[in-house]
Amino acid sequence: MQRREFLGGALAAVAPTAFAQGPSQYPNKPIRLVVPFPAGGGTDATSRLIAEKFTSTLGWTVVVDNKPGAGGNIGLDAVAKSAPDGYTIGMGQASNLAINPSLYAKMPFDPLRDLTPIVSVAEQPVVLVVRADSPLKTFADFVQAARARPGKVGIAQAGNGTVGHLAGELLERRAGVQVLQVPYKGAGPAMTDLLGGQVDTYFGNTVSVMGQLAVGKVRALAVSSLWRVSALPNVPTVAEQGYAGFDATTWLGLVGPANLPADVVARLNAETVKILARADVKSKLVQDGSEPTPGTPQQFAAQVRAEHAKWGTLIRDANIRIE
Repeated sequence: MQRREFLGGALAAVAPTAFAQGPSQYPNKPIRLVVPFPAGGGTDATSRLIAEKFTSTLGWTVVVDNKPGAGGNIGLDAVAKSAPDGYTIGMGQASNLAINPSLYAKMPFDPLRDLTPIVSVAEQPVVLVVRADSPLKTFADFVQAARARPGKVGIAQAGNGTVGHLAGELLERRAGVQVLQVPYKGAGPAMTDLLGGQVDTYFGNTVSVMGQLAVGKVRALAVSSLWRVSALPNVPTVAEQGYAGFDATTWLGLVGPANLPADVVARLNAETVKILARADVKSKLVQDGSEPTPGTPQQFAAQVRAEHAKWGTLIRDANIRIE
């Protein structure tokens, strides 16, 4: 996958400065890492990987707190409303930072104003998968079935406002089909119902599907990025299969509440960048179909702003709304 380069100003004044308290003084108590999706999904797996490395390499106590619901809004709202002291941070995602503000009629927080970008962590496409015994053997089979049964072929997704949701909406418009969007409160429940036969397909990020692909319980029909994923070299992209330019990629990054002190941002950023540079972490992320994307707080802020504009345009043009 090709790394994106992000230019532009930061969303908040988060330029690294000299540590006002001295780096040894932070943290001096447990850090709560809010994951706005359930345990077992892709966001959760990546979050726990980072949290474990904070603990094993630095001796920090990091408590993962899963707070799912509303496409990630509930969890990040808790972060936005927390004290700006560095002891509550969250794993933001394309959905809750860039998509939801245009998708939902009302938002409990403004991601451009109420959160401080800390560091981009990883990005990955979503993958359209079916059960191993599904009669849908190829992406062309899926499109044919959707055309033959408008509104009947179900696509599970990890929540309204996720990239999997918008990938399905975009696919409907590009392929001229109608599908049944089936939202869940996270990737884990979506995969459970796919395996149980309650839904036909699942558009999930690579992290959430790689485990079941590895043991042969599901089969991948297509990936949503412009380029094939190194972990799935034999799975063609949607763009390759007749829909040039199709691109729907999710990404993850650490955020804190607004007005997070610059020394805390700098410490969290520096330590996360070191973790992402570790060979074992890079190997694990690539194995899961992700690409590590370390950078400065300013780069992550620019990424959020650019994606906010991109998805907002698509949502308005497609007239997609969630009350």
